[in-house]
Amino acid sequence: MTMTDLRNARVSRAQFFRMMGGLAAAAVATTACSTRPQTTTTTTGGQSATELKFVGVSDQKAPMDAVLAGYQQAKPSVRLTPSYAPTDQVQTSLRTQLGAGNAPDLHVVYPGNGSAMSMSQIAGAGLLADLSAQAWAATIPTGFKPAFQLDGKTYMYSAGSSVIGAVYNKKVFEKAGVEQPPTTWSEFLALCGKLKKAGVVPIALGAQTPWVTQLITYALVPSTVYAKDPTFDDKQLAGQASFADSGWRQAMEMYLELQKRGFFNDNPNGTTFEQQTSMVATGKAAMAIQVSAVLPDFRKAASSPDDLSMFPLPGADDAASVWIPAGVVVGLGVNAKGKNVEEAKAFVDFLGKQENINAWAKAISAIPLTQDAGSTIDPAVESFLPFTKDRAVPFMDQRWPNAEVQPVHFAVVQELLSGKATVDEALKKMDEAYRK
Repeated sequence: MTMTDLRNARVSRAQFFRMMGGLAAAAVATTACSTRPQTTTTTTGGQSATELKFVGVSDQKAPMDAVLAGYQQAKPSVRLTPSYAPTDQVQTSLRTQLGAGNAPDLHVVYPGNGSAMSMSQIAGAGLLADLSAQAWAATIPTGFKPAFQLDGKTYMYSAGSSVIGAVYNKKVFEKAGVEQPPTTWSEFLALCGKLKKAGVVPIALGAQTPWVTQLITYALVPSTVYAKDPTFDDKQLAGQASFADSGWRQAMEMYLELQKRGFFNDNPNGTTFEQQTSMVATGKAAMAIQVSAVLPDFRKAASSPDDLSMFPLPGADDAASVWIPAGVVVGLGVNAKGKNVEEAKAFVDFLGKQENINAWAKAISAIPLTQDAGSTIDPAVESFLPFTKDRAVPFMDQRWPNAEVQPVHFAVVQELLSGKATVDEALKKMDEAYRK
């Protein structure tokens, strides 16, 4: 796909949320990704049963569990077996399986562009089945279409959107005398200082898990880049803007300021997502900058789920200039070369029913793609809603033109945290990857 195609296919971030009228990446390992042939037919009680395999990431387990029983009841002739793999693994092994023709019938797909398992990358290679004829596809808000569609055709299902911000332990805040979340960057730094003085790690950072590295920059860049220039993505695609000569530099410097002030746990590059989660859930750390889709993981690790909530990370000293990141949550697609494409597409059609959109979104604290009287919004993300009308932007990688930038972003953050790279060097590498 050419740069011109990308510019024509994608709406601006301002259009994205104006068309939404409100708010409509990230996972850990549970089981290994299967490499066996993925579709078979068995006979039980004299009746044939089609077996479908789904490989996803772990934050898809809870929502899959929420809908799977209903599907098996509705379609007893089909047996769907899910398994879950680390994000890093699906970006490599599952992508290889797709190219080799031995991938599962259903699998995780990331919205938009920017990673090896993103919708645009896989669909562009002819590896995703077209879902455009399904009823739910006609309800995708205009601003969301670049996350779901390539060349006007829908290739990915997702139940809604999530936000990135600070997941925090309310009991830790109360013990440290913190009465309410901060609304400016200066207030946030003061809060971290107060928590550190109280003897608690202000921010748990699990940077050993590569995808975690990106979240702090993603949380800050809406305020440092897009609040000042909502058309930044369009300019960058046109070669008129760069990471190095933008608010990305300020965001990287703010990231490092948190480290220099001692607001992270020791050795972030040696800390995993699971350890990060445990630190906040048990009160050893006060916060973690995370995507709302992993709230269930934090709550599961806490003594009481009510101990945890979220607030937007303020990336500016003027509260009115604070913007937030909000993006379509990780979804799934149908392997175009699978053995049972039609049965796999039928499962996606089942997921597109409103009651299943609601169930999937509720399980991961997402905002449902479409809403009815049965839709709910997690109280933990309610503080983000005032931003979603005109101060929110999709996750940055969803408009990057290739799958090279994201892994470079992961790597340079780890290098910055270990003192092996400067901000100049990090941004230069990202610009070089963007132009490939």
